[in-house]
Order: sequence, then structure tokens, then C-alpha cells
Amino acid sequence: MGWKNVRMPPGAAKAAWALMFGGLAVSAAVAQTPTPLPTYSAEVVVRRVMADVRVVDGKGQAIRGLTADNFRVFVDGLPALLDSVEWIEGTEPYAEGLAPEVAAQAGVEAAPKGRLVVFFFQAGFQGVRLTGHMRMKGRAVKVLEGLKPEDYVAVVSYDSHLKLRVDFTTSREIVKSAIHDAILSGKVDRLPPGEFPSLATHFDFRAAKEAGTPEKGLLVLAKALEKLPGNKSLVFFGWGLGTLSNRRVWMGADYARARYHLSNGRVSVYSIDVTDADYHTLEVGLERVAEDTGGFYVKTNNFPDQAVTRIEGALAGHYVLVFTSPTEERGDHSLAVTLVNAKGTVLGKFAFRD
Repeated sequence: MGWKNVRMPPGAAKAAWALMFGGLAVSAAVAQTPTPLPTYSAEVVVRRVMADVRVVDGKGQAIRGLTADNFRVFVDGLPALLDSVEWIEGTEPYAEGLAPEVAAQAGVEAAPKGRLVVFFFQAGFQGVRLTGHMRMKGRAVKVLEGLKPEDYVAVVSYDSHLKLRVDFTTSREIVKSAIHDAILSGKVDRLPPGEFPSLATHFDFRAAKEAGTPEKGLLVLAKALEKLPGNKSLVFFGWGLGTLSNRRVWMGADYARARYHLSNGRVSVYSIDVTDADYHTLEVGLERVAEDTGGFYVKTNNFPDQAVTRIEGALAGHYVLVFTSPTEERGDHSLAVTLVNAKGTVLGKFAFRD
């Protein structure tokens, strides 16, 4: 909330003083009608921000039943006024908006009936990566089988460039086939725009073909997802993001742009590390994208089934927090959400731009 400074125009202050002293500025010969003083007003600027957060327990399962009294929000270190908290159940039809008949009466676009989930497979043909991909294909199918029939799933893959293999669909057989083919190289036919919700409608196929790095591919996908309403989940089965240089992992400008569109499109990324190793350098990038978007990072070399459990917990539902920004400045801001009188881990983005 901020106040705009009120400045009086030149001469206004003198006119006020003249009126106060009873006609010192009035001619003795001619009676003059006093000029009405201009009116001034102060404007209160209130900027409300919406944030999606998930709260999970030690096993990665969703914690329901929290209220505004259980959350504290800080913007740039300053406490923010929390206006409302709403729990969105993941399995509730049209949870992210209005059903078609209600939307038609209101003259707005209807929400998808189910959740929007994208499976992203980052192909890798080195032994430690290929082994992990083969192991996780079965787990991806388990995640698929745990979804509700009305949930929409799309499949993309990245080898030398980004490929849209399956547009959002409720057909589990089509998705299963794409999961098994996702780590194979070769040409994938261009998909035509489909019925709402359609990823292909907003997908830049030319940019996808020219995406020479995983970060560029992620950017293309993020821009397409941004055009669709509601919260989206991106399950990233991959081996790394960023470039190793001078013993540091650099994320680069393409990732920064992708992060912006992911955040603006309300996309949470769940990084499933398929590398068959306890540690590798590019896992830093997988951790980063999960942290930046309110998702999580999990290794799968020792306990692959935990990835399935944690994804199921994250997709169970989320809280929508609406708060008033305490700062007048526009731009990039840090965001922190903590719990009060409740135990759990908060998954949410730690920055926003207004």
C-alpha cells in the first residue's frame, strides 16, 4: 500500500494565503469573485499477489486443513498482509476455475475438468543415464495410473531438440506408449492443435526444433504452458540442467527466461534425477528449477519408488494464498512462506515479479 505525494501547483499556496487574510488580494474598485481552489486527492495503491504453495509431511504427503492462521508471508523480508487462504483439492473437478455451464453464463473460459500434468523426458545415452531412464519408465507409468480419469497428461522429450509427443489427453494408453518411446531418438510428427486444453495450440514447433540446449527446450515448453489457465505440474525425468564451467554450474539466460514463464504460468517442476549415481555436478540445475518453481528434487538411484510417493503427495492438492504486497516498488521480489502452529514443509516459489 502506498500513498502518492500531493504537490500544489505554482500559485496555489499564494491563493490560499490571500483568502485567509480577507481580501488583501481584492481590488478596491472592482469586486472580484474568488477563484475556486483546485481539489486534490490521495490515491491508495493496493497490489495483491497470488501464490500456490504445497505443504507436505516427512513422507511427502499433503497436509490439509490449514487456515490463514497457520501461514506467515514475507516479501523482501517484510511481513505481508494475508488476505485469504484456499485449499484446492487435486481430485476435485474444475478445481482451477468454472465448469463449462457456469463459465458460459459468466462469459469466461471454462477451466479444465482435471489436472494438467506434463511428463518431460530428457534423453541421455550414457550408461548411468540410460539405466536410470529404463528404471524410471515403469515408475512414470505408476504415476500415470495414480491419476484420476479426468486428469490430462502431455508428454514431451528432449534429445537434440524438444519434441511434443502427446498433447494433453485423458487416454492412458496413448500416454503409456509415449512414455516407452520417449527416450528413443528419431523424428516425431508435428501435432495439430487440439481441443481445449491443448498444448499443441500454443507450442512453437519451429523454436522447439531449434532448441539446442535443454534450457532452450524448457523455455519453449514454459511459454506454451503459460497460455493455459490454472496450476500445472511438470514431472521432469532428467539428468541435469545448466553448464559446468570453472567448477560451477551456470544456468544461463535461457533458463532465467524459462523460470519467469514457468512462474507466471503457475507451473511447478518436480525434478526426478534418473542418473545412476549418488552425486553428479548437473544435479544442481535440477535442484534449482524445482526450488524456483515450488516443486521438489528427488534422486532415484537407490529408492526409485519414493519419487512416485512424493509426486502423488504433491498432486493431491495445494493452497492458494492471496496477500497484499508490503512494498511499493515494482520488480523482482523475494518471497518466504512459513508455518505457524503446524508442522510440515512448504513447497512454493521463493520469488515473484510484479
